[in-house]
Amino acid sequence: MSASRSTGTTDAVGPDEDPGRDHPAAIPGTRLLAALLDGMDAALCAFDAHGTITHWNREAERILGWSAAEAVGRRGFAGWAVRSADAGDVQGRLLSVMDAPGRHVHEFALLRKDGGRVLVRTQSSGVRGEDGKPAGVYCAFSEVHAQIDLERSIALSEALFEDASWGVVAVDVDLRPTVVNAYAARALGGGRTTLLGRPLGELIVQGVEDLESALQHVLAEGAPPAPAELWVTLRTADGDRRRCWRSGFLRLASPLAEEPVPLGVGWLFRDVTAAKLAEQDADRVRFRAKQLHRAARQAAECEDPMEAATTSLDYALAGFADHVVVDLLADLAAGERLVRAAATPSDAPGPCLPVSGGPLPVRYAPGHPALQAVEREGSVRAAAPAGAGGAWSVEHQWPDGSVHALCAVLRSRGRTLGVVTFLRAANRSAFERPDVTYAESVAARVATAVDLARLTAGPDA
Repeated sequence: MSASRSTGTTDAVGPDEDPGRDHPAAIPGTRLLAALLDGMDAALCAFDAHGTITHWNREAERILGWSAAEAVGRRGFAGWAVRSADAGDVQGRLLSVMDAPGRHVHEFALLRKDGGRVLVRTQSSGVRGEDGKPAGVYCAFSEVHAQIDLERSIALSEALFEDASWGVVAVDVDLRPTVVNAYAARALGGGRTTLLGRPLGELIVQGVEDLESALQHVLAEGAPPAPAELWVTLRTADGDRRRCWRSGFLRLASPLAEEPVPLGVGWLFRDVTAAKLAEQDADRVRFRAKQLHRAARQAAECEDPMEAATTSLDYALAGFADHVVVDLLADLAAGERLVRAAATPSDAPGPCLPVSGGPLPVRYAPGHPALQAVEREGSVRAAAPAGAGGAWSVEHQWPDGSVHALCAVLRSRGRTLGVVTFLRAANRSAFERPDVTYAESVAARVATAVDLARLTAGPDA
């Protein structure tokens, strides 16, 4: 327990003024002060007006090795806790604080009991008596490296929550943001203060379950060994946006508790949507190039050109579409019309096969996407309107459940031979511009095989 010099008046309180009179277990003032001093994380010592040490706590003993019994009552640090050459300067700077307002910060090299030197940073302030005159100085000090570590931690924390080039969010145990930096606020589509305390489900339309599951895991088990990539859909003023965040998580625990008490989770993330989309596009291009190569090699082994055409479509369907239909132009009595030449099964996935019983005319209504493709001699994309259900696919004479269509014209030797239509169900995204390029590459190969089939079949085919 810390020692302090008592004048005998510390507890001089009359019986009518005794604060513990109604509380027999009340702690005497001197003991309470000693307990408070010993419980401090910082080393503390105090000097009276003459420079004599009056207080010395356990942290001061830990840092310098001198016990309270050895320190209290000494006149300054000279001859024991500081080198003789430095004693005057140290004493002067400490005692000068008595006449100066506010706190003052100094750095001193003090001596440990074992003879080693330690650089400490002190915060000193004057103490005044009841008459308002200087009565002494109290001095709190810590090792400089420990202070620098603390300041560095604080500076790092402030930098992360201000200027970091990635998102930083502190989430409480209820999974609600408590601190959000500027990057995270922009990514989440709100202000740094407006996002605080709001459930994540108000900000994220899809993917919030995965994020909350990750946060709960960190609270229960600790940080994962590696960053995780989370795909989310955000609700913004301009509509929903799908983003990919590469996220790292840290469990936050109180440094003051005897046992780790979770305060929440530190969530650090960076938007990698552009990189992930570019990576996916590269993977898609490589896969499609391999499919085209495999299709070309397989088609070269087919004796029947139409079999080569359907083989190319089978390879093209992998990862690209759910169904495909081939409609060819035929010279019927009323002129050229589209007839269904080949298709995949309408009720289940399967290979593209020629229509049994021979080609059958299709009664496409005016404005049908396949007719538009033939007329424009180019590709046409179409999608079912919201709420159309299965009526749209029936109306267009396509397999049930189709909601996205891509019609690519078949041309060979400067002539239009027909149209190939790729179809997707509702669980897949609509066809985009890169899909059109791929479909046109497949259509060029199919058109070559169809043209060869007609040539080998004779002029009436």
